Amino acid sequence: MSSRLQSIIDTRGPIRTVGVIGMGYVGIPAAVLFANAPGFESVRGFQRDSPSSGYKVAMLNRGESPLKGEEPGLEDLLGRVVGAGKFRCTSDFSQIAECDAVTLAIQTPFKDPKDLIPDFSALIEGLRAAGRHLSEGTLVVLESTVTPGTTTGMAREILEEESGLVAGEDFCLAHAPERVMVGRLLRNIREHDRIVGGIDDVSTRRAVELYSPVLTTGKIIPMTATAAEVTKTAENAFRDLQIAAANQLALHCEAMGVNVYDVRAGIDSLKGAGITRAILWPGAGVGGHCLTKDSWHLERGAQVLGHGDLWYPHGAESIFGVARKINEFMPRHMVHLTLEGLKRTGKSPEGAKIALLGWAFIQNSDDTRNTPAEPYLAAMEEAGAKVRVHDPFVNDYPGIEVSHDLDEALAGADVVTVFTAHHHYASLDPVRVKELSGREHPVIVDGRNVVDPDAFIRAGFIYKGIGRGDRNSHPVAP
Repeated sequence: MSSRLQSIIDTRGPIRTVGVIGMGYVGIPAAVLFANAPGFESVRGFQRDSPSSGYKVAMLNRGESPLKGEEPGLEDLLGRVVGAGKFRCTSDFSQIAECDAVTLAIQTPFKDPKDLIPDFSALIEGLRAAGRHLSEGTLVVLESTVTPGTTTGMAREILEEESGLVAGEDFCLAHAPERVMVGRLLRNIREHDRIVGGIDDVSTRRAVELYSPVLTTGKIIPMTATAAEVTKTAENAFRDLQIAAANQLALHCEAMGVNVYDVRAGIDSLKGAGITRAILWPGAGVGGHCLTKDSWHLERGAQVLGHGDLWYPHGAESIFGVARKINEFMPRHMVHLTLEGLKRTGKSPEGAKIALLGWAFIQNSDDTRNTPAEPYLAAMEEAGAKVRVHDPFVNDYPGIEVSHDLDEALAGADVVTVFTAHHHYASLDPVRVKELSGREHPVIVDGRNVVDPDAFIRAGFIYKGIGRGDRNSHPVAP
């Protein structure tokens, strides 16, 4: 333990001013909750004034959330902390010098999972900005999911280089990974246990001080920075693995003429000490920023920290790599179901009109990161189909026109493909949808189990659904 760092902290006193770098799905709710905590006097959100995201600064300072999905309580709380003068957003990163603690919530994708090289360019930029304005005694926390070893390695090196200070001697450094799900951001931050790992005991205690005031039912779990990095990447790798198992089961059930949701309910019913059989949901594919790449961060950490001396299956050949392949396969399976449905109507994909319902990767959200609908759209357009995208929450997406008019999207559709379980799609009226399509036997492909197969079959649809082996070869209603 560094007595020098502890002395600096004691002189500086408790954390009063917090900075959050990155105003996205993690940074915005975190900043708002810090600002709502009575012990913190001021919170600053730092956002680059870039063409793609600079607009967030003015929006947030008006108390308006740029996140347009359903996020219970977020905009109300944002309005309150802005009105109280406890939160401001800025593109002036020099104000980091006034912060007692700074967190970074910046995306960390992979350039190419095949070579396990992450794209840390945005994170590096954020670290350099923090380092340039770092003062003695400041706590720096990485919330971004990173390859294990990043906090004590790359992050530490950049911060020290830019600041001229020494981590663990002059400033505190920790990793406290976010654990949020779009659609429940505030709730997750308050209620989930918080993993906190400093590079030393002083840093860990300072990070515990930062996060404790925003927790309600959640508790702090302290550990080392590298253990915290492994925890976050591993929990997402396990979730991806569980989804892959459900998807593999769904594909087996389709082949055997069985309803996967009946099987799932049966498996899930076996509960008790040591025999819990919780099973996740199959679907059209896995999207979002986390599950699509965190397995690769875990795999890369084993290779880098293990110095490449790994005799066991790793990378794409590990169980986590295989899970990724299965989940990446599901949009291709949606293409297969679409082509099978068209075949039953005697139609070719060439010139077929497809209404693709749902561009966000998760229900009732505007989050389109790594949406599994994108490879489906590309494959169907390559096959000659004409695809119209509808999503009630998504306003725009590069190169894609997204409609908010459901009737317009359904008009003249040969195929209706449900990619996202937005609540709007659970109430689709099969008679009305068929009327809008103008087809005798339109096809509906349900990737999220949101429609009643029998109701659509009775209305004259050709039904295809993930895991619905009991219905995918149904007789066509007259």
